[in-house]
Amino acid sequence: MADETPEPKIFTLKSAERARRELEPALAEAVECRQKMSELDDTLGRVSQRIIMMGGITVPHESLGRVRVERDQLETVLRAAVERIQAAGCLIKDLDIGLVDFPARLNDEEIYLCWRLGEDRIRFWHRPEEGFAGRKPIDPNDTGPKDLIQ
Repeated sequence: MADETPEPKIFTLKSAERARRELEPALAEAVECRQKMSELDDTLGRVSQRIIMMGGITVPHESLGRVRVERDQLETVLRAAVERIQAAGCLIKDLDIGLVDFPARLNDEEIYLCWRLGEDRIRFWHRPEEGFAGRKPIDPNDTGPKDLIQ
């Protein structure tokens, strides 16, 4: 039996914009969870480093246990948010800044409609090999908010 991988979803600007509005809360939650997890990982790493450097110390098991539980809970929420975004057919490119691509076609060419958390709508596109740095305005007369112009 052949491997039946589903065809990737191809978005129009209208369907991508609809998906963006629906998925924006999940992406914001994923970005926040990732940031908090990073902070907790730093805390756990510092304790681990102190144990190694000092050849063993009295470990505050209760407080470290709370940190681990909180981190695990955040990881569960993060995974659910990422799965929801990916199930919609979107490609998460950077969870630190909330960057998502929507596969699309332009003149029979594969492109990505590109959106970053905080932008009010999808304003840019790029070819797969260009990435974020190669973003072009969908409408050359609409370059978006001034802080997004590079």
